[in-house]
Amino acid sequence: MAAFHTSIVAILLLALIVTLANAYDPSPLQDFCVFDNTSTVLVNGLACKARDKVTAEDFFTSGLNTSTAEAAFPNSTFSAASVTTIPGLNTLGLTLIRNDYLPGAAIPPHVHSRATELALVLKGTITLGFVSADPATGYKNNTAYLKECAEGDVFVVPQGLVHFGQVSSDGDATTITAFNSQNPGFNFVPAQVFGRSLSLPQGFLAKSFQVTDQIIEEIQNHFQ
Repeated sequence: MAAFHTSIVAILLLALIVTLANAYDPSPLQDFCVFDNTSTVLVNGLACKARDKVTAEDFFTSGLNTSTAEAAFPNSTFSAASVTTIPGLNTLGLTLIRNDYLPGAAIPPHVHSRATELALVLKGTITLGFVSADPATGYKNNTAYLKECAEGDVFVVPQGLVHFGQVSSDGDATTITAFNSQNPGFNFVPAQVFGRSLSLPQGFLAKSFQVTDQIIEEIQNHFQ
């Protein structure tokens, strides 16, 4: 067991090094730029705290040994090491998230428009996958790349591609996911398409999905 946990730490460190070396966000122009959550300045990113106000606490967080926040989809909770929990991550191009899943949980199709995702399975079995979007092949020939991942397995999702997951019904599951952006973007397709707050033109979704308005109405009722 100790050897396995050592391997996990090694994999995580390697993942972080790789994502840092190939970060999608612009490279920092100074040692650090700790996020100043009191600033009202609007920039492409987050404003920096005055250096004489920076402390070691700005580069630290805890709590990834568990998760308590409700995820954006059912049967999952999460905790994050992000720029909002570690202000010192600002401009460093990294985010780390822990997800815990109940048996049989479905991870809805979603997109990270600004980041590549590297997922490490800490517990359980999850089928992870993404769909290609190569215009040269035509949308009807897109390919779904699926892999059943068990404890200790790692799966990568290229930036901007629709991806998803299905947790085995045999037990709980846990993942740690690294992103090479401090703001990967979390665009969950079902909620964003069928959420009633969008006020899309009447009949648009029915035409797009080639179904009746009644079917669209039934789906939207789940995303109120």
